[in-house]
Amino acid sequence: MNLRYKLFTAFLGLIIIPLFILGMLMFFVTYNSIEKKYSQQSEYSLKAISYSISNVLKDMDNVTDNGIATSVFHMALSAEDPNNQDLTDAEQLNLNASQRNFRSLLFNHPSISYAFLYNFNGRGNSEIVSLFNKENFRTLPYDTFKKSDLYQEVMDLNGVPKWLAPHEYPELTGTEPVFTQIRLVKELSFFQNIGILVVQIKNWEFESIFRNLKIGDSNQDVSFMLVNDKGMILFDPDQKLDGQDIQSFANKEITFKKGFQSFKTDYNGEKSILSMYHLKDYPWSLVSVTSWNTLSREVTVFARWFVGVIFLCFLAAVIFNLFFMNRITGAIAVIVRFMRRVEDGDLTTRVEVKGNDELTLLAKGFNDLMDKINRLFNRIHVEQRRKNQAEMRVLQAQIKPHFLFNTLESINVLAIQNEGKKVSEMVYRLASILRISIQDREEITLDEEIKHLRNYLDIQKFRFEDLFEYDIDIPQELMRCGILKLTLQPLVENSIQHGFEGIDYKGQVSVKVWEKQGDLILRIEDNGIGITPSQLSIFQYIVNDPVEQEVKVERENRMNLERRGLGIRSVADRIRIEYGDRYGIFICSSPGYGTIIQCVIPKYEQGEDHYAKSIIGR
Repeated sequence: MNLRYKLFTAFLGLIIIPLFILGMLMFFVTYNSIEKKYSQQSEYSLKAISYSISNVLKDMDNVTDNGIATSVFHMALSAEDPNNQDLTDAEQLNLNASQRNFRSLLFNHPSISYAFLYNFNGRGNSEIVSLFNKENFRTLPYDTFKKSDLYQEVMDLNGVPKWLAPHEYPELTGTEPVFTQIRLVKELSFFQNIGILVVQIKNWEFESIFRNLKIGDSNQDVSFMLVNDKGMILFDPDQKLDGQDIQSFANKEITFKKGFQSFKTDYNGEKSILSMYHLKDYPWSLVSVTSWNTLSREVTVFARWFVGVIFLCFLAAVIFNLFFMNRITGAIAVIVRFMRRVEDGDLTTRVEVKGNDELTLLAKGFNDLMDKINRLFNRIHVEQRRKNQAEMRVLQAQIKPHFLFNTLESINVLAIQNEGKKVSEMVYRLASILRISIQDREEITLDEEIKHLRNYLDIQKFRFEDLFEYDIDIPQELMRCGILKLTLQPLVENSIQHGFEGIDYKGQVSVKVWEKQGDLILRIEDNGIGITPSQLSIFQYIVNDPVEQEVKVERENRMNLERRGLGIRSVADRIRIEYGDRYGIFICSSPGYGTIIQCVIPKYEQGEDHYAKSIIGR
């Protein structure tokens, strides 16, 4: 990862991402605390509504308790004309003191809309005794009511009031949203059951209770309702959901139980908080439904602001990265790119200098350093070139006396044997060899090197008649290639002098040259006696050439080096100095199986500059 991405990643990882995580944690904590705090508020509100509803119902219980205690209901049931007991139509003068007091009490409760008695001892029209008339309402016949489960429940309560919410028993209470009290009436002297009282109250007080109550902010979308344990909506202040099943609006199963409960669910297709409180002493639950959007409006606004701030921070980071960090990292990247070009060998590269900051100083320092390196390199190049030339002259000086000594010794032998023609031929060929050797040229064509080699081989055949045969196989298109002079002759000389020493069969020397991947492969192969491993180790310096190993070899094998391997070593050193370490001589040999010497040099035309390649190869 480059510096630009590292800095940008650090900015994101150390500033933007922690800030985002902190904001998300605050958001979720606030998000969850809203639900918790609202649940607490709704619990207090629903308990307050429950308390108010209980007071209304208990107040009506006190009214009917007073009517039973003053025997008003007993007198109405035992009157000679029960059908004429309507307190709303009776004249004040025709009522006794108890009836007048109860009538005043009833009129002080204007929420009462209807009241009547079922007479256990009545017959026909006297079975129902009306106390407060209600228009367009037909009372459920006593015989029908007596067959219902509600009748048995009222009898089991034995005088304790039973309250019915709207829509629970419409056949008894009608379809209006009113609450109905039904209770057993007893004769106080003998506690004999004499009838059942049914009183309906209007929903004015209930509507005022719900209307004046809000939870939290007045802008919150909250709806209240009264639901029985079966899930039926008994009372809705907006009168939209009366009589419907609350479960049909919620996607989560609702279980009614004692106490308070609150949970989040989808209600009527909208995410909401549904809170429920079960009323004490009544089989009803108060339910509040609050839209979650109205509750989380402030948090949502905060989240939007937070996202906006994070986006602005991120945008600022991107702009900073584009306009400032890009310049810094870009300048560093340019310098790094130029350094890599230097690593690849391009020492002429220079960084363009712009500006006056630290990066400019760095670029100037790089350029100055490259100028110094180039000057040093040029100086080393010249010195190395001179050194190489001096070393090659020394190596050639080693080869020339070595070869002249052997050849003159052979001519001397022939002269002693009075082989004048052979002496003349050898002198001619020796002159040709010396003509090439003494030329002030280090490189000759491969064609000239082959002529030099043939002269040498012919001289050797004069010396050692019937000792060996030779074969030279070189493509004509390679004859113009350049080669260091005296490259092949020392290698062939080594094969003749040491490979065919003491053999009882005719030797064979084969010289082949071919091209492979831009290089020339020169191969000299003989069928001589081969080289032992210990003798082959003498040539190890040709590959590795450590100074310590060369000194050791020279010290331990000085006498052997005088006789064996001097030509090979000289050729190997010259090739390594001229062309570089990737080129050189490779020897493969085994006692009794001959020797193969393979020489690898670059392919080039005579006069071409191959020196730069050798420097890079080092």
